[in-house]
Amino acid sequence: MDKEQISTVLQQTFDAFDVDKKGYIGTEMIGTILDMLGTQLAGDELQTVISEIDEDGNGEVSFEEFAKLAARFLVEEEEDTEAIQLELKGAFRLYDREGNGFITTEVLREILRELDDNLSDDDLDNMIDEIDADGSGTVDWEEFKAVMIG
Repeated sequence: MDKEQISTVLQQTFDAFDVDKKGYIGTEMIGTILDMLGTQLAGDELQTVISEIDEDGNGEVSFEEFAKLAARFLVEEEEDTEAIQLELKGAFRLYDREGNGFITTEVLREILRELDDNLSDDDLDNMIDEIDADGSGTVDWEEFKAVMIG
């Protein structure tokens, strides 16, 4: 999503909870809204977040305050994704010893078996057939990344 799309989603979410159209929502709704956006907080952690965004303690959160809060969680998610991709890229390079830009399906089979030793040979065959749709016997970085993080 680009910034405009994110802003639209946040505004729609905020508006849905600002039923009286007063320009603010009660702090008691913050936990529910964060749950809807994919972030679950409870207890002390939620209270800490609420006190950070409701600086004057009036129990009301404006759209701007809400957007700052949501942005914090969205940025953390993006950073996590980037870190995971960097780790995966390092792992891919480790297995791509010759630097060809791909690994063989046999190497991928070994990786998948290391990740889950309960996979049967049939499971592995099916996974590899799906990943290596063109039957080339190789998996490039994009295919590898798709397998590992979906």
